Amino acid sequence: MDADSAQQFAREWVKAWNDHDLDAILAHYAEDVVFHSPRIRMVTGRDIDSVSGKTALRSYWGAALEQARDLYFEIDQVLTGSDALTIVYTNHRQQTVAETFVIGAGGKVVRSIAAYA
Repeated sequence: MDADSAQQFAREWVKAWNDHDLDAILAHYAEDVVFHSPRIRMVTGRDIDSVSGKTALRSYWGAALEQARDLYFEIDQVLTGSDALTIVYTNHRQQTVAETFVIGAGGKVVRSIAAYA
C-alpha cells in the first residue's frame, strides 16, 4: 500500500459513506471480510463486537444507515501501512474515529477495525 493508493481509497470510501450508498461502500470489501466495532452492539442490540462476511456486513450497515440519516464523515488523516491503511476521521456526532483496513490479495478489505475517541 503506497500513500497515493491509501489517499484514493480514503476519498472513495468516505464519499460512499457520505452519499449513503451501501453498494459503493461494500464494493471495498472482500466476501469474507471481518469487521470489528463497538457500535455493532448499539445498532444490533446483540452482544457481539464483530460481523463476518459481506452479507452480514450489508445487514449491519443497512441498519446503521437507517438509524443515522445525518451520517457524514470528514477525513482528518490517512495513515499508510504495508498492507493496510488507517483513516482518522470526524463523524456526524463530532467523534474522532480511527478505522484500520487490512487489504487482501484481491485488493479488497479483509479485516477492518473501528475505534472511537
